[in-house]
Amino acid sequence: MLDVPYELVEHVSWLIYARRRELNSPWRRLGCFKQALLVLAHLRKNETFAQVGAGFGVSEATAWRYVDETLEILAAWAPGLQEALVGLGEGDFVIVDGTLIPTDRIAADEPYYSQKHKKHGMNVQVIARPDGTPLWFSRALPGRTHDLTAARAHGIVQACLTRQILVLADRAYQGAGATVRTPYYHHREQPEHYQQFNRDHARLRAPGERAFAKLKHWRILRRARCSTRRVSRTVQAIHTLLTCDYSG
Repeated sequence: MLDVPYELVEHVSWLIYARRRELNSPWRRLGCFKQALLVLAHLRKNETFAQVGAGFGVSEATAWRYVDETLEILAAWAPGLQEALVGLGEGDFVIVDGTLIPTDRIAADEPYYSQKHKKHGMNVQVIARPDGTPLWFSRALPGRTHDLTAARAHGIVQACLTRQILVLADRAYQGAGATVRTPYYHHREQPEHYQQFNRDHARLRAPGERAFAKLKHWRILRRARCSTRRVSRTVQAIHTLLTCDYSG
């Protein structure tokens, strides 16, 4: 049993079918629908390639190729930063936050160790609507990267400034300037209106956590066993699954 809508599996299978037609691909062991089901099972349940391959009657290497091919197809549909901000401008606001995608790393992999989370992983930034709907996920950077550094590296601060979009962020982004607003430090020692600002800020920013909750509902991102180079593409592929319109 796989807890995803049948329509989503069908939508992914049509994308795979289109790619096969484009490549004039020869016969495959699995049809487009079963390939889509295999990939979604891998992403949703975080089973190994050996496990998911055995479940569908293919080898571990074949399962790996199916997953790799489908991730590339899905990631190509993920929006870029500028595309994600289309329609937003002065008077609108978004929520920006960062999370750590845990990975299997050894102690020697220092760039991937996050002092904040006390574990190895990859830093991913999100831009979300006020209701928590994800607009854009960044490529993954090594886990020790500070959230503000990551936001600047991805161009989030400048892109929102250009469009005059207000950005609500936590204290990790303090000093970003531009249109970024963060809570006051030591607000208990500040006047009441500072404390009220922090309460209002927290209330408006809270829905942003839903974006990461939706992302990590796909268990592959609760602890990624793949190469760190593949994490970005996996995030982009899942973003496509979260936002694609398969109603038609």
